[in-house]
Amino acid sequence: MSPTPGPSTSPGVEPHDEEKRLRELGYRPVLARRMGGFGNFAISFSVISILSGCMTLYGFGMGAGGPAVMLWGWAGVGLFVLCVGLALAEVTSAYPTSGALYYMADRLGGRRWGWYTGWLNLLGLLGAIAGIDYGAALFAGAFANLQWGFEPTPEKTMLIFMAILLLHAVLNLFGVRLVSVLNSISVWWHLAGVALIVGALAIVPDHHQSPSFVLTEFVNDTGWSNPVYVAAIGLLLAQYTFSGYDASAHLSEETSNASVSAAKGIVRSIWVSWLAGFVLLAGLTFAIQDYDATRATETGVPPAQILLDGLGTDGASALLLVVIVAQLFCGNAEVAAASRMVFAFSRDKALPGSALWRKVSDRTQTPVAAVWLSVVVAGLLALPSLYSATAYGAVTAINVIGITPAYAIPVLLRLRAGDRFQPGPWSLGRWSKPIGWVAVVWVACVTVLFCLPQSSPVTVDTMNYASVALAVVLLLATVWWFVARRSYGTPTTAAYSDREQAELAEGIV
Repeated sequence: MSPTPGPSTSPGVEPHDEEKRLRELGYRPVLARRMGGFGNFAISFSVISILSGCMTLYGFGMGAGGPAVMLWGWAGVGLFVLCVGLALAEVTSAYPTSGALYYMADRLGGRRWGWYTGWLNLLGLLGAIAGIDYGAALFAGAFANLQWGFEPTPEKTMLIFMAILLLHAVLNLFGVRLVSVLNSISVWWHLAGVALIVGALAIVPDHHQSPSFVLTEFVNDTGWSNPVYVAAIGLLLAQYTFSGYDASAHLSEETSNASVSAAKGIVRSIWVSWLAGFVLLAGLTFAIQDYDATRATETGVPPAQILLDGLGTDGASALLLVVIVAQLFCGNAEVAAASRMVFAFSRDKALPGSALWRKVSDRTQTPVAAVWLSVVVAGLLALPSLYSATAYGAVTAINVIGITPAYAIPVLLRLRAGDRFQPGPWSLGRWSKPIGWVAVVWVACVTVLFCLPQSSPVTVDTMNYASVALAVVLLLATVWWFVARRSYGTPTTAAYSDREQAELAEGIV
């Protein structure tokens, strides 16, 4: 383990060494390694998508603590998430595979650890596609309403959502190079979008809130009387947004110099999002003209009302379009990450129909069937939104309650392994254990926060379904364990015949 006090890398790990390392981990390379370091960072940055998370959840933050909790909560949560990212990046450097979290857990803790981590991660990723693309459909409906008087009924919103899913499936079928190019564009789109929104809101409106209001104003519209509880719930705006950075790990087998680039991609995506997100939240909050009217906006999207009040209809429409395109970039990146997880989990025989989902196109070297499965399941997860707005919150719950605990499991197992863990070329050195324990404790605390009721009184419409989602995920994983446990396993634990190993490695359509 590196004796240095911070992240360290060993010099010159070339792309051909990554192919050798992948074989050492038990897999023959079948995916195209065409993504560079910037592209790998870009996919996680695109999935975090501050223009998606911050804008979609801003209304929640206005009532759950208000400006003070949104701004200071973002700063504090970002620091803890950075610790999680640093700890996860170190383990990713040692095990750069498409399976990512579940493969790490399997190697460090055994088959059951890998199995449950995989199911949490997979359902979290699929729920994220549904949540992101349905959110984009909602914003697209709001934009069409402003421009053309379009009425965004649940049925019309669902049609827009299905069209977005289809678009993302098709874009992902062209191969990882196009995905990488789109994600690279996404980085600059997000950063320029934040600069444009904040700049316009700083210059155009005649009135701005005071620094005292932005940094100290506390608002409680949750129905709960305890301000500490309300502030804790308010932290979820930031925590919901800071998810998806495992995408860098899932694209490891398609990234040059992945043992270093994927680790750096995770960490960079977090700290860049941390800084840019704070600027965006501050810019929006300073520009609020009427707090109560903004919260009760007929658009259903408080940031849209802030833009309308400050910039007028034309300016608001233009900037809403910037946000929608950012959300489309985000959803496309999430489909890429989820499909690689489907491919990897199927390669180790964990899914029903694994023989189909692990196949790779000989033309694009892309897991075509895995892409289609990802978008179809995401579409099914969002279907209940036709009948209940609460269902959309449940889909978001599936995302965060699945994916967040899965981040901490490999880190916990790495800490438990002690000196048995052999770090990769990117290491935290002497900081590995303290940062790792901070990460594990934070994830444990925030997982509890995810499950707490967010408004009072608790009814069918206001219930937090995260705990239900977690129970369902664990139940499904347990039931399927008894069906597939004899066949499931990474190459170190599965009893594959030579013929089966060759089929797994080739898997060419």
